[in-house]
Amino acid sequence: MDNRGKSTVGAMDVFRKSDHRPGRIGYEIAGLAWLADVPEEGAPVVRVSDHGRDWLEEPRLPEVRPTAAAAEEFGRRLAHTHAAGASHLGAPPPDNHGQGWMGLAKLPLPATPGESTPSWGDFYARFRLAPYLDAPAFTAEERATLVRLCDKLSSGVYDHDQPTLVRGSAPEGDRYWAARTHGDLWTGNIMWTPSGATLIDPAAQGGHAEEDLATMAVFGAPHRETIWVAYDEESPLADGWRDRVPLHELHMLMVHCQLFGRGYVGQTLEIARRWV
Repeated sequence: MDNRGKSTVGAMDVFRKSDHRPGRIGYEIAGLAWLADVPEEGAPVVRVSDHGRDWLEEPRLPEVRPTAAAAEEFGRRLAHTHAAGASHLGAPPPDNHGQGWMGLAKLPLPATPGESTPSWGDFYARFRLAPYLDAPAFTAEERATLVRLCDKLSSGVYDHDQPTLVRGSAPEGDRYWAARTHGDLWTGNIMWTPSGATLIDPAAQGGHAEEDLATMAVFGAPHRETIWVAYDEESPLADGWRDRVPLHELHMLMVHCQLFGRGYVGQTLEIARRWV
């Protein structure tokens, strides 16, 4: 989702973004720093060159046509970004205080493991689907279907493991450990540059790695299959991950239903009915 707010280009090599929602720019800056604070094998992240309370500046990245080789490298690097880990599902980036954002939608970020849950399904239902159930786009019948899905998710029946590298990075005995995710990894937030794919505009959080991968499918990231295969080779995904791609897409789709109306409801309900 494009969450750049109001943006202008000042000098030819600088991109300036402003957003007057309280905490919005601070959240992005904290998220970019957190995603960059990973081993060198991780995915490149755009750097913030200057900022104020409600604005930031970044280098204007040169864009090239994405290639299969660049996509393969990105898949492997993304696996290492995820493996840098987070203390719990929904964990905010360090030094971020207050509300998270996904585009124009508020994003709940439980501050501590105790405010979250070790169950992916329960977390996904409570923090990534339920906050958008009141979207005016849904009819009462459609909303009831989504509530049933949330109840089933919260039961834990669809819980599944993080990828191998994420599990391997967890402190011993930590039930809450999560992946360090971009959180809004649609195709527009992957910049293909001469030095490789670079992450921009995150909604960074502790999450399930499969959601980042699935989000690439919502609007069709180039060479998506190559990215997925390379990721799975670098950090094997839990069995059945391909079947779960639509389930992990639902968060972004629910946000779109809230922000943009009924144009996304059909796809959302089609997925939900498969899992109820």
